[in-house]
Amino acid sequence: MTALLEPEERTLIDELLAEQQRLTAVERFAQKHERHALPAQARYYQDLIPLSKPQPGEQYAFGVDLDACTGCKACVSACHSLNGLDEDEIWRNVGLIHGGTAAAPYQQTVTTACHHCVEPACLEGCPVRAYEKDAETGIVRHLDDQCIGCQYCVLKCPYDVPKYSPKKGIVRKCDMCYSRLTADEAPACVQACPNGAITIRIVTKAELTARLAPGDQLLPGAFDSNYTKPTTAYATRRPPPANASAGNARTLRLEHAHWPLIWMLVLTQLAVGLFLVAAFASEQLPLAATAFAALNLGLAVSVLHLGRPLGAWRAFLGLRTSWMSREIFAFSAFAGCGGAFTFTTMWPRLAEAIPALHRVEAFVQPAQFTPLLAVLTTLLGLLGVFCSVMIYVDTRRAFWESSFTNTRFFGTTLLLGAAGSAAVLGWWQVITGAPAGAAAGLCAAMATVFGAALGGWEATNLRAALRSSDDPNHRSALTIWKLCRPLLLARFVLLAGAVLCGLAALASTGWPAAAWATGSFALSFPGQIIERFFFFTAVVAPRMPGGVTA
Repeated sequence: MTALLEPEERTLIDELLAEQQRLTAVERFAQKHERHALPAQARYYQDLIPLSKPQPGEQYAFGVDLDACTGCKACVSACHSLNGLDEDEIWRNVGLIHGGTAAAPYQQTVTTACHHCVEPACLEGCPVRAYEKDAETGIVRHLDDQCIGCQYCVLKCPYDVPKYSPKKGIVRKCDMCYSRLTADEAPACVQACPNGAITIRIVTKAELTARLAPGDQLLPGAFDSNYTKPTTAYATRRPPPANASAGNARTLRLEHAHWPLIWMLVLTQLAVGLFLVAAFASEQLPLAATAFAALNLGLAVSVLHLGRPLGAWRAFLGLRTSWMSREIFAFSAFAGCGGAFTFTTMWPRLAEAIPALHRVEAFVQPAQFTPLLAVLTTLLGLLGVFCSVMIYVDTRRAFWESSFTNTRFFGTTLLLGAAGSAAVLGWWQVITGAPAGAAAGLCAAMATVFGAALGGWEATNLRAALRSSDDPNHRSALTIWKLCRPLLLARFVLLAGAVLCGLAALASTGWPAAAWATGSFALSFPGQIIERFFFFTAVVAPRMPGGVTA
């Protein structure tokens, strides 16, 4: 209100209030110091935060002096205590880098947290827009009330920053103690470090981006900084040697299996394969009904992956940037179109069983839409599988590279679609006497070829990755070979059994052919479940350097 007063009307109080609003951070600090209004620990953090706010084009960022970091984990404890984290929840961690030679060994502890990237992958991938990059501070904040617990940000972040809390059903992460910074106080980790190894600084986003060169990393073992453009700066007077690596670089570990996603992916790809065959088959009803049942089962199981499934309706919010949003949209449209297709294939039998339904045909002939719905359903299903592929390709993990993931997902679609169709059509012929023998035999032949081709492709890639330590998937191959060898052997036994059953189905007729085709499908399906288990657990998840056993 004082700004509205004429100069001659302003009192001394008005002038003092106006001056107070113009004070810099240094002047406000000086006044607090004179009044003895500073916290007891102020001497430890007063020079660890900037004296001014970020200007347009700038943002806050962490600065770490590696030479001052001793790995005491005071920052970890302070972060945990101040933010009230769960017992096994960690937002800041301490890792290790080592290398050098026997004569000149090198070892360095490293404190890491969220890097508040210029282009955060977590924000881009979130289907419900549960992240925001604060316009004034540049801090990447997680909006807990928006989160549905899909954990896609965990897969997208190359620094292992977002942490899922099963207790709360959401993901949470470091927000640079936003509430403390807005009150001109340092974050907990900054204040707690006894050596002042962590500071808050201001960076210019355009300059930071321009300085990045191809292959730049924050530290040895960290992900390529060009992906998300992290803002943390690590300073040291002892540059790491050329052979420096993360302490956990050679650690083999199984990542989270995500069982609901395993079942969802296999079941939805089975459904797409069945609908694909149904679009060209003369007997469409049994295939469409089976596909629709598999699709709905897969979508129902997928909900179990969400910590807050009731909020999943908001997934359309991320359509512009998130492949998960696109997958949800594609499969929703696929389910609606598939249901309509299945209904039109059932219509003749429904109308025959319930004569009153013939009155509808005076206005519309549902069966005439079957060809169009068959095409739309198939296209939407294939689009859904493509979106599933891109969800994982977009994380830029080597084991989920485009050619590998496309082959796996579309291979499952063709293999299970053909094997399932051979079994369904075979029994449909036995039960109803419908002339489906040729179609069932063709599907059995296709399933046999696809099964043999997938098995050979997987074995070749695994062998090549195991033999070459330079192969980007060498560590993933070692993880499968050393930690999952019984499952690997079971996978190839199932594939071989499915191929043999397929050959037996081709050599048989009538119910024996249907039985052999069913055996081929029954062996192929668990084989694909195992393959999808490897897909999730054997991937090398990028993260900041950890300890030698982390």
